[in-house]
Amino acid sequence: MEDYLEMIYRCCQEEGYARISKLSQLLNVRASSATKMVQRLGTLGLIKYERYGIVNLSDKGLEIGHFLLERHNILGEFFELLGSEESEILKQIELIEHNLSTGTVLNIKSLCDFFYDHPELHELFLEHKKL
Repeated sequence: MEDYLEMIYRCCQEEGYARISKLSQLLNVRASSATKMVQRLGTLGLIKYERYGIVNLSDKGLEIGHFLLERHNILGEFFELLGSEESEILKQIELIEHNLSTGTVLNIKSLCDFFYDHPELHELFLEHKKL
């Protein structure tokens, strides 16, 4: 469900709305699966959906979608700072993003900010990692 909300949020940021066909393509699922999830998200009050129409986020859905994308981006920065292979970063994010508490995500963000504020310590970390 989080993947759908995050993707709807991304589409709404880029195009102002999302469509079932676009969601199914981006999430690599069948249109029928995307339709069922969109209906469920509508029932939960997270989106506004018109049958065969466009999908928009409710205020609550917008807030959650923003958090989900922010979490995804924070984890991407984290893996980059760790020196992870770029080809593996998305896979790693997908493996852990749904299992982290908000507090843990905020701690990871704080660590990323620390390394950005102190690049010399980040370099020391990368050197230490090579040992």
